[in-house]
Amino acid sequence: MALLTISGSIIAAPVALPVAVISIAGYAALAGGVISVISQITVDDEAKREQVLVNRLKKDNQNLPRDGIK
Repeated sequence: MALLTISGSIIAAPVALPVAVISIAGYAALAGGVISVISQITVDDEAKREQVLVNRLKKDNQNLPRDGIK
């Protein structure tokens, strides 16, 4: 995300910058976009489901007596 922010700021700069700087910023924006897409695709859904289950069990057990007798 930082790569996208920096490159976007360089591309949208109100001053005239050399063509090489603008070109590098364009490539950096492309790379940042690709990295962002890949990071969204590679989310581990199984770990997320397990965490939801653990949180639900913690909430369900919150009001049970602590002496082991239900």
